[in-house]
Amino acid sequence: MKTQAAVLFGQKEPLRIVELDIPDPKEGQVLVEVLYSGICGTQVNEIMGLKGEDKWIPHCLGHEGVGKVLNVGPGVSKVQAGDMVVMTWLKGEGLEAGGAQYTSGDLTINSGPVHTFQRHALISENRLVPLSDGVDHKSAVLLGCALPTGVGSVFNVLKVRAQESVCVFGCGGIGLSSIGAAKSVGCSTIVAVDPVEKRRELALESGATLALDPTADNFTEQLNSAKGLGFDCAVEASGLVDVMGLALQSVRPRGGRCVVIGNSKKGDMLSIDPVQFNMGKNLLGSWGGECVPDEDIPQYAQLIRNGDVQVDHLLSNTYALDDINEAVRDLMAGSIGRPIIDMKL
Repeated sequence: MKTQAAVLFGQKEPLRIVELDIPDPKEGQVLVEVLYSGICGTQVNEIMGLKGEDKWIPHCLGHEGVGKVLNVGPGVSKVQAGDMVVMTWLKGEGLEAGGAQYTSGDLTINSGPVHTFQRHALISENRLVPLSDGVDHKSAVLLGCALPTGVGSVFNVLKVRAQESVCVFGCGGIGLSSIGAAKSVGCSTIVAVDPVEKRRELALESGATLALDPTADNFTEQLNSAKGLGFDCAVEASGLVDVMGLALQSVRPRGGRCVVIGNSKKGDMLSIDPVQFNMGKNLLGSWGGECVPDEDIPQYAQLIRNGDVQVDHLLSNTYALDDINEAVRDLMAGSIGRPIIDMKL
């Protein structure tokens, strides 16, 4: 069987569309027809070399998507042919099959346990979650990364409560998902901070009560006015170390919570005044929103189904696989929420 894939052949180079030969699925592998794939900032970091040396080039990319199971390898029991599935980078139940290897002519093309920038893919069983009926397949793409990370950080890490105040720094797909989660909880104040006007607009559509431009001359004054004695919670989703420090400073003494979600560049270091901790503030990390995929992803699907978390406005830009480099450029420019690759185009 053959398929088309967008493959990384060199850092800081455009992805190349190539034809791959797909071997039969091995133990723990599942052959999936990819219907939709999202593009996350993590993939941009990989493409641009911001995560350091890449020893696996050439390789396939993409870690959130929705597809249909075509075939399963030995030992697979979680899904069967015909099932609709969410593809996610988060490890869940099932066998760990590792990465797949494809061929393209004389070349060997590597991949990780999940990869979605292609029309068909061999995915490790433990990177799949069955998708229930009633959820739009395009919207469900976000269940692979943005929603578990953003919503999970609000629900599982910060444990945000009704009437608390939240500030979200960085309004890409994950930050916008955090805003939607905060709204669903019933937060009284939800402030969004992002330098891109389009993302501030999306933040307001997602449920933010105020959107601030950090490049504005009066930004500090605006932020101080909005936070009062300090926000109850802050979400850092920009990946910029200076913003991480600002997010911690923005929460209140004696119990304020700040979670860092954003991925910084390799080699960046965060400097923090210890007095922030003496004030009783809490700085938290997050591994995919501490999401348990097989338990949490169906719950987040229900939030989409019920309209408790709105996602359609994040997915306004859809691209063909052949146009994936345009999608990457638009994401880097901040002109869109979450680019979606529609494999039918």
